[in-house]
Amino acid sequence: MPRYVMTVRCADRPGIVHSFAAALLEASGNILDNAQYGDPLTEQFCMRTRFESPLDDVDQVRALLQPVVDRLGATFTLRNEDAHQRVLIMVSKFDHCLLDLLYRWQAGELPIEIPLVVSNHPDCAQLCERYGVPYVHLPVTKDTKAEQEAALRALVAEHRIDFVVLARYMQVLSEDFCRDFSGRIINIHHSFLPGFKGARPYQQAYERGVKMIGATAHHVTADLDEGPIIEQGVVQVDHSMDANTLSIMGRDVERQVLSRAVRLQAEDRIFLIGHRVVVFH
Repeated sequence: MPRYVMTVRCADRPGIVHSFAAALLEASGNILDNAQYGDPLTEQFCMRTRFESPLDDVDQVRALLQPVVDRLGATFTLRNEDAHQRVLIMVSKFDHCLLDLLYRWQAGELPIEIPLVVSNHPDCAQLCERYGVPYVHLPVTKDTKAEQEAALRALVAEHRIDFVVLARYMQVLSEDFCRDFSGRIINIHHSFLPGFKGARPYQQAYERGVKMIGATAHHVTADLDEGPIIEQGVVQVDHSMDANTLSIMGRDVERQVLSRAVRLQAEDRIFLIGHRVVVFH
């Protein structure tokens, strides 16, 4: 029997769950699991529902739910669970996050499709070739940034991309691009206590004698590395570890945190509300 994933976000009010449950009955829907949250800060309601129905036409199911969506003024998504989201991965020279995502995707651990990888450098081309994923080299300079982003937009449209993953892509996206794809771009960032910016962050961490290192996956906004947080991870370190050891451990945390964030996005478990992200694990 076909299985579907539905997400709803709207102003919080009584009767939302009841209204959608009644509509699902019209589709002979059987709810398999449901998660909901009413946010007190924004008075927004979020719900993720996974259900099965004998109706095998997603548009037919959507039509039965649409009257409730319209009446509540809700933001609504619906997809067949087997229709995996299409992900464009962007990378520069560091390949550890890209390699991890490709491995998990090929092993069936990530419910996504990867139509292509885009990079501003040629370094990771052979890696993608081994996994049979097309690799598009889009070099960028300050003078060609607008043309490169126009080409990137064309690729997103051509390949029907659902969301973008910056797997250590070391270029800043324009404010327009970030706004147009709000909630659809995930970045991984090394996050330390304190946070070190600029070159050689692990060397800076070593010199400061940090006791913990970590990584943060977040939605991308025009404010660099300050977007809504999706997932985080940390690992304990001590004074005996040199900068190279910290870097190795840091890359491992980055891989884990990014793959978890990609899974959450791919399974429609993330709701962007203002400056915060609601995540249904």
